[in-house]
Amino acid sequence: METGSPDDTGTAGATRAAGAAEQAGPAEQPGTAAVPAREEPVWTGLPPGLLHMRRLLLVVWLGLLTLAAGVLPALFLAPYWAALALLPLALLAWGWVMLGRNWRSWRYAERADDLLIDRGVLWREETVVPYGRMQLVEVTSGPVERHFGLASVQLHTAAAATDATIPGLDPAEAERLRDRLTELGEARSAGL
Repeated sequence: METGSPDDTGTAGATRAAGAAEQAGPAEQPGTAAVPAREEPVWTGLPPGLLHMRRLLLVVWLGLLTLAAGVLPALFLAPYWAALALLPLALLAWGWVMLGRNWRSWRYAERADDLLIDRGVLWREETVVPYGRMQLVEVTSGPVERHFGLASVQLHTAAAATDATIPGLDPAEAERLRDRLTELGEARSAGL
């Protein structure tokens, strides 16, 4: 019995060759045009720093509300009014889960001719921004975002309804994306 890799002989090599033939597509017949296969975009998710920032803000604001809803009525009315604190606590638990789902739903992909931004939990939105239609790409970072080391990239196009923002990126990635999109936008718009 010979030993060797499945690529040398055997069914694995034949299966791999058949798979490559399928990916190559059918042979062109005279009189038909080959349709290029549309490549699947490579999606990039948002960094976890955005989720940490949003959850911390949720805990701070609803923690203060829980404290106020529990302590103040108990001091001024009756101790059983402290049960009002359960409502903000339930809202905190629900918000914690929803923020995680929302964070996981955001992703973007750079393709050859456009940028895709996909987001949404209940209502999915996919925004396609052609590089040639971009007029302005800006990186913004508010005080809370700067504290957490985050920045957002906002794309402006000729269409007023375009909401193309990628929140919560690392500043280096936001600047790289801004520079790349600006470069591609200038190259594509020169041909218009």
